[in-house]
Amino acid sequence: MRAPDPYLNTDAGTLSPFEHGEVFVLDDGGEVNLDLGNYERFLDIKLTRDNNITTGKIYQFVINKERKGDYLGKTVQVVPHITNAIQEWIERVAKIPVDGNEGPADVCIIELGGTIGATIFSGHNDSGILDAGDIESMPFIEALGQFSYRVGPGNFCLVHVSLVPVLDAVGEQKTKPTQHSVRSLRGLGLMPNILACRSTKPLDENIKEKLSQFCHIPVANIITLNDVTNIWHIPLLLREQKAHEAFIKLLKLQGIAKEPMLEEWTIIARIYDISHDPVRIAMVGKYTGLSDSYISVLKALSHASIACQKKLVVDWVPSSDLEDSTKAEAPDLYRAAWRRLRGADGILVPGGFGDRGVEGKILAVKYARENNVPFLGICLGMQIAVIEFARSVMNLEDANSTEFDPDTTNPCVVFMPEGCKTHLGGTMRLGSRRTYFEVADSKAAKLYGNVSFVDERHRHRYEVNPDMTTEFEKAGLAFVGKDETKRLAYSSLFHWCAISSGVQVKTWKTLCPFFRTCRSCLWTTRTFAAKSQPPWRLYKETYNKQWLLTHAIPPEWEFEGLTTRNGFSPTQSHQKGNLKKPARYKDVIQEHLLRWQWNACLTSKLPHQGF
Repeated sequence: MRAPDPYLNTDAGTLSPFEHGEVFVLDDGGEVNLDLGNYERFLDIKLTRDNNITTGKIYQFVINKERKGDYLGKTVQVVPHITNAIQEWIERVAKIPVDGNEGPADVCIIELGGTIGATIFSGHNDSGILDAGDIESMPFIEALGQFSYRVGPGNFCLVHVSLVPVLDAVGEQKTKPTQHSVRSLRGLGLMPNILACRSTKPLDENIKEKLSQFCHIPVANIITLNDVTNIWHIPLLLREQKAHEAFIKLLKLQGIAKEPMLEEWTIIARIYDISHDPVRIAMVGKYTGLSDSYISVLKALSHASIACQKKLVVDWVPSSDLEDSTKAEAPDLYRAAWRRLRGADGILVPGGFGDRGVEGKILAVKYARENNVPFLGICLGMQIAVIEFARSVMNLEDANSTEFDPDTTNPCVVFMPEGCKTHLGGTMRLGSRRTYFEVADSKAAKLYGNVSFVDERHRHRYEVNPDMTTEFEKAGLAFVGKDETKRLAYSSLFHWCAISSGVQVKTWKTLCPFFRTCRSCLWTTRTFAAKSQPPWRLYKETYNKQWLLTHAIPPEWEFEGLTTRNGFSPTQSHQKGNLKKPARYKDVIQEHLLRWQWNACLTSKLPHQGF
């Protein structure tokens, strides 16, 4: 639960990506802050719109009650009415199951964003994580102070996240910022139970003892969150410091909590670290100066590249820089943008609104189609691909979306009838929608395991014109995924082996289109063209899980079972006196072990932690 996003907007739907990054869409259609997406990806849960508490939501809730006379004529004040409403909201939402199981969760996490920097983990009865700050957050800090007093010890645990800077000149770790922030937090009525210290390197023991003395926190409850090579190392770092034991003790979870199951985390972290062969994806969009604008797309690409055991390289291409106007005004930007686009193994056009840079996106799609470059279009990206197809293949020169040209004679993309043109907030097609695959053996259906339908999240006001879909299909554009009415096109496949999806990709479960895109980049472009298929084949029964987890070089006996196409094994080759080959074989075996494990992860029914 995120409480609050300290703005008076009731949700993030009308905020510019430059303000707060990407708008994250939930299954129920809630438009929330991108941080909710991090929780869904890491915990593999489905949150609701009520899990995102904004200052606007709370004030609107209280004012509506006042207008109905629920306060019986009393003067409505921040304390107790606003603070009580916050506590009631937290307790109500904490009882809603979000992990697919029945009944409330044992622990509820509440994050309060801001600048003082505190975090509150809730206990198994009631609780939360707090990171406090702006003036709008003050009622929430007061409410959580009241809440901690009311539920008592064992039901409320406060984790204070603080920065311990390191002075480059002498390499000294400074504790003063943390000391001052703890003092400020205690002055607001909240006493931290655990101190989580962000630093570039692990804290020295004497630094921990100093923090313990001045902040009144046991050394065992001071956790180092130092810089790591990738984010999947963080849970491993917490386990190494026995952070889970501190939470179990403080929240009285003995008999409920289990040992952390982080084998998949370990494998993913290892794969990321040893992947070096690049796969280059050109991200063509409007908000390329702020990567948080496309954070879900980037995370999905990252997961897909790990599945392919490749290092993701994103080349940001401002779509307006591809246009002829930029060529005349800033030729250097124009040449640089086209150089990045042409050098990419695949092209992705994400969602967006407004006509700025649209012609540049159309040019990017045209380049992908004419040069057989793997392409993935999401939301507006799909609409752009349809427009480009109509112009270039069907010779409809003025084909366009009514969003960009209301007077076009060939409206390929039109405003949805259920939308509203006067009120922008929460009036578009939002949330999980079912897509039925019209063509059973299409690439899109195969990506999801040859299922007949798939549920994905949407966020758009415009749709492919249903009156023109027959013309498109006759020209070679197949709309393989449609809604329940069989009229609205949700997914389409182009004749140059590219994938275009009308959904808004949000969680690890929507990895399939991205995995296909990355794999297409590897097998159809120069990234992989010069490489022959690996000569070794690893069979499941030879899989050595312990070796993979420890990342150790396997002894020679672990080569048993690995055979080439002509029947020779590394063991046999080594026994014949060839001492150089096993080193190369080890590299090949390592690659295959990781590949086999990843495929097992994708096909298993176990929860995919961190995705």
